[in-house]
Amino acid sequence: MPTPIDSVLASVPTQLFVGGEWRDSSDGATIDVLDPATAKPLLTVASAGLGDAAAAVSAAQAALDGWRRTAPRTRSTILRRAYDLMTERTQELALLISAENGKALPDARAEVAYAAEFFRWFSEEAVRLNGSLQVAPSGDYRIVVQREPIGVAVLVTPWNYPAAMATRKIGPALAAGCTVVLKPATDTPLTALALAALLREAGVPDGVVNVLPAHRSGQVVGALLADPAVRKVSFTGSTEVGIKLLHTAADRVLSSSMELGGNAPFLVLEDADVEQAVAGAMVAKMRNGGEACTAANRFYVHESVAEEFSHRFATAMGELRLGPGYDEGVDVGALVNQAAQEKVQDLVDDAVGRGAEVLTGGTIPDGDGFYYPPTVLDNVAAEAEMMHDEIFGPVAPIVRFTELEEAVAAANRTDYGLISYVYTADLARGMRVAEALECGMVGLNRGVVSDPSAPFGGVKLSGLGREGGHEGMLEYTETKYIATAW
Repeated sequence: MPTPIDSVLASVPTQLFVGGEWRDSSDGATIDVLDPATAKPLLTVASAGLGDAAAAVSAAQAALDGWRRTAPRTRSTILRRAYDLMTERTQELALLISAENGKALPDARAEVAYAAEFFRWFSEEAVRLNGSLQVAPSGDYRIVVQREPIGVAVLVTPWNYPAAMATRKIGPALAAGCTVVLKPATDTPLTALALAALLREAGVPDGVVNVLPAHRSGQVVGALLADPAVRKVSFTGSTEVGIKLLHTAADRVLSSSMELGGNAPFLVLEDADVEQAVAGAMVAKMRNGGEACTAANRFYVHESVAEEFSHRFATAMGELRLGPGYDEGVDVGALVNQAAQEKVQDLVDDAVGRGAEVLTGGTIPDGDGFYYPPTVLDNVAAEAEMMHDEIFGPVAPIVRFTELEEAVAAANRTDYGLISYVYTADLARGMRVAEALECGMVGLNRGVVSDPSAPFGGVKLSGLGREGGHEGMLEYTETKYIATAW
């Protein structure tokens, strides 16, 4: 008897989407998409080659002039229709995300809602691409400044948020008048292909959005960035890959937006409400099962509240139900693949070997699938690898501190600077700490900060540029200055 997952998979396109048409790879290559809960194949999709990359850029370039001349209100209406369609199909899209990514259904539904909001937000921003007019200081001419679409944009997205990371880039690009080629993660191409079909239904013209799953990611993305028609690259993923893409982009002086890795500190001060701090920690750590660049990675807890915090936190983590993400009632699904599972275990083993105490979890469970249990480690050494490397899994290392200055210094002792979290009952003190932290975003007494209306991004090795907010649309524009007199 067919399951809900079978019904969803039956409707998902499995070909490349180029110029408004579904097509096989030019060289016949394919990708087997695995279910992380069982390690078994879900579907086989076409895998783009170099010829497909050229065709996709050509289609995007051909559609560019018509799309950039399309009235902002029309672009807005199409994006709003895409939002409505995503919202109507929340359950189907959530099941698809859970099937190919592994995350639990509550997380998947939350992702669909979050992803759809980028279409709604940028449908509203599409009519607000404002310029400026001023009299020159000399008084004899006018300075006219306007924003124009940058052109064809290459969008490279990760596996951990296959819907949201796509809409966070497609939304502002289309609102600004750009056309795009999307290269989704090899592990999770199905959601991107479903979005392509949805955008077509919403009224996006042929060639404006093109989608190229590819297992030879480096070669295909390299070919895309080398194409003279491409003027923008937006990438979300690891810092290591982002650095390589920046080197490639430099050869053509491409505008580059990079949302890279994180190593988020979570500070619990001595005056914090411990119950609220634990609730915030559960969100900051376990949203998406810990597979998020915004996930709290290092917990610095004042020694006066550390015992209570660690006990409450470990209890809450230990009560989470582990299982197939698409099963109702599951809190934590599987990690995306075996490599991710093994990395998390290696980090835990290293910390325990350096003296950390396991309060809950800590061992890969028996059975199929790429599961890892929610884990809390206490008294983790500063030298432990997980204090310097992104865990990307459901593991929370706790470090105790006595002086706030030492905690802030430890929080800043990293090459990354995406997000930080601070819990304190003193708002003024919290603001001072937030300003002292070297990062692009701070959650002050909040375990989540991501919002389509806010500028998302980091400093240092965590990236360049901002996504979301009005700034997110400006990333897909060029500034033109016109001097004139009348």
